Amino acid sequence: MKLTPRLALLLTLPPLLWAGNAVVGRLVRDAIPPLTLNFLRWLLALALLAPFTLPLLRRPRELLSRWHGLAWLGFLGMGCFNALQYLALHTSSPLTVTLITASMPVWMLAVGAVGYGVRPRPRQLAGAGLSLAGVALVIARGEPAALLAVHFVPGDLLMLLAIFTWAVYSWMLARPGPGLRPGERPDWNWAEALMAQLVYGTAFSGLAAGAERLVAPADIHWSPALLAALAYVAVGPSLVAYRCWGRGVAEAGPATAAFFVNLTPLFAALISAVMLGTAPAWYHAAAFVLIATGIVVSSR
Repeated sequence: MKLTPRLALLLTLPPLLWAGNAVVGRLVRDAIPPLTLNFLRWLLALALLAPFTLPLLRRPRELLSRWHGLAWLGFLGMGCFNALQYLALHTSSPLTVTLITASMPVWMLAVGAVGYGVRPRPRQLAGAGLSLAGVALVIARGEPAALLAVHFVPGDLLMLLAIFTWAVYSWMLARPGPGLRPGERPDWNWAEALMAQLVYGTAFSGLAAGAERLVAPADIHWSPALLAALAYVAVGPSLVAYRCWGRGVAEAGPATAAFFVNLTPLFAALISAVMLGTAPAWYHAAAFVLIATGIVVSSR
């Protein structure tokens, strides 16, 4: 695998869009329940993608015959990861959530080693160390002693669980199980492959939203801002990001792709800074250098 500018762009867009997703999720936390937000996000994404996948939707047997693998992908990548993230944002800040996301390389290497027998290479471990050092620099705001004052809340634990589900999801994309092996997979284009996951992921998200409505009913406060937020999370972090991530994982592999996730907290810090009207600090640039170096080292 060679890290070309095209491949680097494919793997950089998802962290940028997911950083925006974390900020938006935090902004609308009082306007819409988290699991309902997740369901409406995927329902809207499914509606937007449907016109481009009508041939597949007219052949439901293809989806039903491969329900086992597709259901797992939809459950982990759409039903669990995003729902847990929106839940986490009720008690954690966008920056904290995305910083926890920076542990992705460790989880990805662990899932690969335990579940798929892929042992991490020394360069990958070195890259993980450099990337995490960059993340720590952002957490500490350039002052290492500040790390001792970091406190974790329940949302942080939810985000750790979300990262684990995403690691398993990514490995399943790269190493499909029964019913989704490359030799058995139909000739779907990217939109059809994503729609196949969306059908099951939206169903799981809908069940979760229904349970949320029964257990903790809350009203949705509709507004132009909420509609804009729904449009963003349905298009950017969903359709565009998942398309780029799926393609990037297929070309680079889950372990290398995971290092790009470490860009998410940096992007989240920059987006939050812009929205708050404050300029980025020197340690944001230093963190970017460390994270980028970790990506280059791990991908060689």
